[in-house]
Amino acid sequence: MAQTEAPPVVAPAASTERTPVTQLLWQGGTLLALVALVILFGALQPDAFLSFGNVRNILAQIAILAIIASAQTVVMVVGDFDLSVGVTATLAGATAAALMIQGWSIPMSIVAALVVGTLVGVVNGILVAYMNLSAFVATLATLTSVGGLAFIVTDGTTLFGMPESFETIGQGRPLGLPLPIFFAVAVCVVVWLVLKFTTLGRRWYAVGGSAEVARLSGVNVRMARFLAFTVAGFVSAIGGVILVSRLASASATSANNYMLLAVAAVFLGMTVLRSGAANVGGTLVGVGIIGVMSNGLNIVGVSAYYQQVFTGLIIIAAVTLSALKSRTH
Repeated sequence: MAQTEAPPVVAPAASTERTPVTQLLWQGGTLLALVALVILFGALQPDAFLSFGNVRNILAQIAILAIIASAQTVVMVVGDFDLSVGVTATLAGATAAALMIQGWSIPMSIVAALVVGTLVGVVNGILVAYMNLSAFVATLATLTSVGGLAFIVTDGTTLFGMPESFETIGQGRPLGLPLPIFFAVAVCVVVWLVLKFTTLGRRWYAVGGSAEVARLSGVNVRMARFLAFTVAGFVSAIGGVILVSRLASASATSANNYMLLAVAAVFLGMTVLRSGAANVGGTLVGVGIIGVMSNGLNIVGVSAYYQQVFTGLIIIAAVTLSALKSRTH
């Protein structure tokens, strides 16, 4: 009689299902962190932190960061990195200020500043996309060079004396809210629309997902990366011009610190999506966390030195969580 072979014994696979609570924390932890910070500082200093005036101050403080972080988001969507967004904003703002002091009209000075920022992005795009340099190395070199140009433009001093009408751009208050907030909303909405609904945005995400697969699918990878850096330079310049208007002055380091904060915001935003990809909505959540944390720590009297430590820890946590999500996607 023929014997039938027993079927192989298969060990049951370990369950990877998460409970609803665990899934909520895993997927929405960044947004919950923002809510937790608001509750924490609201409980510690309710009269100061939760006042309308302070909320307005937070929004005004993070408006420039939101613009520069949206520029960084575009570059990180294609899987690259731009260390020069801060100094690009600085140089653009300094250029606008120097030209206005020399007698140029406000519109022409702003256009020139935007052209300068765009050219920095063009240089970055050529170095990375067409000369195959590492984005980190290329933009580090640009950071150094552009930072030097900012000192040349300002002659190492702080520039004052721009027309009062120019200062309205950064200091106007329509509907009782600082005008930079409206500019930030407009820029972020445009960047979101481009990433979400245009062919260019889909190509950027395709390149960021896998440059080789995108190339085999007919995407011009080099052009896509080049355009990402160019757009980042242009958007950073917008932030720089608004910052100079808000401060009514320009120096050679006005916006330099925004680079690290923008990186932190984008990495925090990358934890919002399951895929771990950069996205404007998540970046704004990250910007909110940084703004609320900085404002709240100032109100409770924590030193700025400790705030730098907290920012570094946030970047580490965000990168780690984003990497874990990418592996489990």
